[in-house]
Amino acid sequence: MADPPATPAQEPDRRRAAPPAFAAPVVRTFSSTLAPATPTPPPPFRQFPPSLATGDSEETPGSAVIVAESDSSSSPAETQESSNQVYSNGSSRDILAPDQQSDAKSQPTFGLANGRTNLIPGGPPPGPPGAIPMGAPPANFNHPPHFLGPPPLHQFSGPPGPPPFSSPLRPIPTFTGVGASPVRGSTFSEIPLAAGTPPPQPGSANGYPSSADQPLYNTLVEDDFEASGQSASSSFVLFTSQTMLKDKKLTNTASLGFGALVSLGREVSPSPPMLRREGIRCRNCGAYVNLFCAIVPSSGHWKCVLCNKLNSSEGEYKSATSENVRSWPELVTSVIDYADAGNRRPGLMSVTDSTMAAPVVILVDESLDEPHLQHLQSSLHSFLDSLSPTTRIGIVTFGKTVSVYDLSELALAAADVLPGDSTPSQELLKMLIYGTGVYLAPIHVCLGVAQNIVSSLRPYRGDLPEVARDRCLGTAVEVALSLIQGPATELPRSTVKRSGGSNRIIACVGGPNTLGLGSLPYSDTHPNYAYLEKKAIKQMDQLGHEARRLDTAVDVLCAGTCPVRICALQPLVKSSGGVLILHDDFGETFGINMQRAVRRATGFRGVLEVRCSSEVAVTRVIGPGEEAHLESSEFRKDSATAVQLLSVEDCQGLALNMELVENILGDFAYFQFVARYTNTYHLQVTRVITVRLPTTGSPSTYLQSLDDEVAAVLIAKKSVLQAEKPSDLADVRASLDERVKDIGLKFGKQMPKTKVWRFPKELPRLPELLFHLKRGPLLGNVVGHEDERAVYRSIFLQASFDLALRMLAPRLLMHRDGGTFEELPAYDLALQSDTSLVMDHGTDLFIWTGLDVAADEALSAASAAACRTLANELTESRFPSPRLLAFKEASSQSRYLKSRLIPAHKDPPYEQEARFPQLRSLRPDQRGRLKSSLIPTDDLSFCEWMRSLKLVPPEPS
Repeated sequence: MADPPATPAQEPDRRRAAPPAFAAPVVRTFSSTLAPATPTPPPPFRQFPPSLATGDSEETPGSAVIVAESDSSSSPAETQESSNQVYSNGSSRDILAPDQQSDAKSQPTFGLANGRTNLIPGGPPPGPPGAIPMGAPPANFNHPPHFLGPPPLHQFSGPPGPPPFSSPLRPIPTFTGVGASPVRGSTFSEIPLAAGTPPPQPGSANGYPSSADQPLYNTLVEDDFEASGQSASSSFVLFTSQTMLKDKKLTNTASLGFGALVSLGREVSPSPPMLRREGIRCRNCGAYVNLFCAIVPSSGHWKCVLCNKLNSSEGEYKSATSENVRSWPELVTSVIDYADAGNRRPGLMSVTDSTMAAPVVILVDESLDEPHLQHLQSSLHSFLDSLSPTTRIGIVTFGKTVSVYDLSELALAAADVLPGDSTPSQELLKMLIYGTGVYLAPIHVCLGVAQNIVSSLRPYRGDLPEVARDRCLGTAVEVALSLIQGPATELPRSTVKRSGGSNRIIACVGGPNTLGLGSLPYSDTHPNYAYLEKKAIKQMDQLGHEARRLDTAVDVLCAGTCPVRICALQPLVKSSGGVLILHDDFGETFGINMQRAVRRATGFRGVLEVRCSSEVAVTRVIGPGEEAHLESSEFRKDSATAVQLLSVEDCQGLALNMELVENILGDFAYFQFVARYTNTYHLQVTRVITVRLPTTGSPSTYLQSLDDEVAAVLIAKKSVLQAEKPSDLADVRASLDERVKDIGLKFGKQMPKTKVWRFPKELPRLPELLFHLKRGPLLGNVVGHEDERAVYRSIFLQASFDLALRMLAPRLLMHRDGGTFEELPAYDLALQSDTSLVMDHGTDLFIWTGLDVAADEALSAASAAACRTLANELTESRFPSPRLLAFKEASSQSRYLKSRLIPAHKDPPYEQEARFPQLRSLRPDQRGRLKSSLIPTDDLSFCEWMRSLKLVPPEPS
């Protein structure tokens, strides 16, 4: 049994267990130059962790409209002022009815699942006491080099640069980009200008209209710009329709709804242009100038499209004409980035400094059985090898105690051990931080030590079941945060300097947290379990907020068959901006997710502001964010909806539900999304996305512009949010039935002489997508354990559009001769014995091989190789990486795929052929074999479900 840790008042003896087999005895020496100048308390009791000592352990775009006026001082007609916004009940998530909103714009109810060229020369700043000097990687190190000294300027690198612009009449704006210095006469590559630009006015100098005769004209033909203009904003914002109904009542139809899916952190190519200056904003509502604004060249004034107020640009746009509008990127593209480097030199940052300032701390569960530990060790070795040489790492294990490993020990695995049953005191943490150990070090310095530490881990030797073993995960996270914060732990919170990047804690967990902070009894039959659960949730939520204060995301990666009590882990992950993922084991997929968790580009300290036309209001926001309050004293009538973003990532997205507070009178509705965040290169980025949607009074025109996939994802996120408890699932599934029926009644057509309605043909995929939602893992019975369902829902509510669509409805591909694949509807009619199938269901990916294919060894090998290649291509950059299962027809695992397919074999033959045309290529004997191989089921097919709602399904698209 390990000795207890020493108290601050007692100087502990230093004890060493026999080193592991790989290590030779070594004399530990410490450099006096690394010790702090002031006297420090003695270090905590230093010993081998229990696992080592004893083995027992617990647009319609284009450009801005140039308006020439003889009298620039005349102000346009002002729109009706918006009144104070009204909040709805956040706890019940009720939204005010349209007739209750009057002229007020409803604030959202937050239902939450929760450039670059030059660098500053010089190496990284000096580290805290005990830090390892930052030397160059060894010559034989197989990772790409990172420059730690002051190399020549051309050796530096940074984030992708924007396209260059020409500026014939004003100084060229400062753009950043490697090898992308502004060149006169260059063109903007993202959105080409239309060919309909009017010629220069006669009698004008240099092509400018004279002040005496300034006609009103547009610089671009908007019809020519519709397709290319939408491409810029549609990479980040997707609306349920490309037009808006002017009628308030129809737009606010609860069954269909109107809204947008926003993915602010997406990495696109070419990247949006980045300007190293502040954007020009409306002094009335706070909106940014954009390509839809009207410009007065004689004075440089511009009119805001959201509030119709005239603003001064302080001469910025005084020379703007149709010929040189390219000189202002914000006037020709719907997406623009503004960068502010803060107190650093503008736009100059050290890539080495930014990556070194964001350490990764790995938390390892000590209570694993030998098979799980072997898989975890393999994944950890691969993870360490994949890291950048300058990445700082730390290794901490947790069980009954917390062991913090010393990365300066070259010959043996040594750790400082802290008690796990309570929060470490400040004195103990100071002893740890100011001690002689090195707990965070660059991987190129400590790779061998880290690999030895991983190899020295030992399996659990006790006789307790997995669920009852001691795991002090909460205490381990506290200790990891103290290591990241460093000596600043003894300073007041208000004076703590934040770290330079987005730090990350990755916890490898094999069971529930049963000891210390945020712990729960291992059995839910405990008499005080309900009280202890509420207490644990509160403690973990506070710990998550503390991690976010330190710009640290906590990712919890669970594996194995032991329940991990997701209810107590989700608050920690959600509040810190991390992710929670379940795995079958600690094998390949687990290791891939560890690598992608660290590599994914993450922004932090983010805020999203949404501004709309005065007739539109945001009523609900779903996704990884919290309600934020803006300081609106700078602008008189800023009615923006503000969301504090927990993180800004490529794989995450927000769902915004919107309503009309009054009928729209104009021909367009405007939306502006402004995201402010700090990227991994220390740049304060402001991304401005402006969208203009045409309005219509025709319901048929509105339906034709609907995107049924976006609408389905928006409806699904709202429905999944309501299914917080298992008891809510039946009610949510019933509400989906009513929603589909209501859409058919309001927008469909009644069949002659019947009470049956035909579902609108403009939405061919919407009902089938919602049918997949009803019977799939999100709301159906496909997933058995509540932990799995809770994690699946959490990932879906935070997912971007692409991932959310795949999680909503599976994508099925059939392997053909020659290595090609044919995409088929997700029906059980695809289960043909002479084929192989690949199903992509977001977080799961299945490969199914028919019996006839499996019987032919050569054919089976070729098919398996093609299917695995396709699977890797489909999920190459997806996070989290999906679970991959491969099985044969008639095996027990094939139920994973069958349960996700619609039982279309129950439909009449004519409906089968209409919805699954591939059947027509089968011979009669093949169709007979297929029919006999499909097991009868009580589940309804899609057509049967639609008929039960007295609806005729739409024709397949």
